[in-house]
Amino acid sequence: MSELVTMAGLGGPLALLGGAIYARKAHPAIYWATVGLPSSVARLVGSYSSTMDACGLTVQPSRLRALAVRATTRHEVRPVPPRRGLIRSTSTGLWVRLRLAPGQGPADVAASCERLRHAWGVHAVHVREIKPGVVELRLVGFDLLRKVKMPRSAGHDLLAVPVALREDATVFVRDYRAVPHELVLGATLSGKSMFLRNLLTGLAAQPVALVGIDCKRGVELAPFAPRLSALATDSDEAAELLPVLVQEMEDRYDLIKARQGIAPGTPDEEITSDVWGLPDDERPPPIVLFVDEVAELFLVASRKDEERRDEMVTQLIRLAQLGRAAGIYVEICGQRFGAELGKGATMLRAQLSGRVCHRVNDEASAKMALGDIASEAVGVAATIPAERPGLAVAGDTSGGWGRMRTPHLSLGDAAAICRETAELAPDVPALKPFRPGPAASHHRSRRSR
Repeated sequence: MSELVTMAGLGGPLALLGGAIYARKAHPAIYWATVGLPSSVARLVGSYSSTMDACGLTVQPSRLRALAVRATTRHEVRPVPPRRGLIRSTSTGLWVRLRLAPGQGPADVAASCERLRHAWGVHAVHVREIKPGVVELRLVGFDLLRKVKMPRSAGHDLLAVPVALREDATVFVRDYRAVPHELVLGATLSGKSMFLRNLLTGLAAQPVALVGIDCKRGVELAPFAPRLSALATDSDEAAELLPVLVQEMEDRYDLIKARQGIAPGTPDEEITSDVWGLPDDERPPPIVLFVDEVAELFLVASRKDEERRDEMVTQLIRLAQLGRAAGIYVEICGQRFGAELGKGATMLRAQLSGRVCHRVNDEASAKMALGDIASEAVGVAATIPAERPGLAVAGDTSGGWGRMRTPHLSLGDAAAICRETAELAPDVPALKPFRPGPAASHHRSRRSR
């Protein structure tokens, strides 16, 4: 009987332990909320001063403070850590602000992130500067990129689409107004197509004209045809579509110039240098051009095709250089993008200020995407594992970069979203001949004859 009582007494704790172990692996968010959060807060509060001292993040106190300590307590004067603010808990971790001591900088705290992670028992620690002298520590409780779940509050404005989740629990927003043009690289099955799906379906719900160039016979972009304003599925169609986009850009510049015919007494707010300064009833809809497998536009089979290739590349460069003010944005995708593609490749890449690098087959490809903006990110991009498709390193010309992962979106769901939002496609008369569908195909076949 006593053995049964003992077994019953042990059964409860063992069940709790087993449940905690299972939740940590299968439901990390639940484990964090019930077990990880309280224990991490206790470690942070209890060991804050000693941990900061061990990490070299303390400074000698001022003379006034040292005299006060000796006079009131007669204890040994110890180094002072950065002043800690209130601890804020989230569903994924902890946020705490630190006021740095004179002589300290954000880089000093960032260099100790790995040691802070182990000391406080969290998955990762990230540092973000709030203002001079104040940084925010973001403690992440579990691996957010193992199974991506976008926050419900991840709303979006015009031309700003939440596409992925960063490893510090913030949302990666593709904002075309801030970063007009972008290069997306990735090997086969790296998740590049998933990134494109999330981006395209996010824009589909907005009054934006979507234009696609997919020289793989449209296998990537054709499922989204109901929402596309134009689609080219081979290099011949691309050679016809790109001049139309360039002409549309020039027409929009003429519209802006006409608005700049400044008359005496014109209010300052009516003077503009881009389409966003035009009145709503005069502003043409923004256009986003997606180019999948850009290498297909560069490759030629004979010298006879070189002239056409040079024209297409020149038109792409013009769109990337001048398109922003006209409300035309470019998204270039490919497996590799370097000088070996041919004339104009390096010049085009230089205009693409946003960079996203998924798993690549060699380090040289990672350097093509990130080497000229954030060299320290190249090694991180080159080590992305194959078993985590969608994981990528995102950076821009400001030098900032970070890891992120795109949530899974099936091709069927993406295509359904495009069918539901087909009526939102704005009217761009110049693109009507290239609109996917029987009428557009018939028009192009007649023109080719």
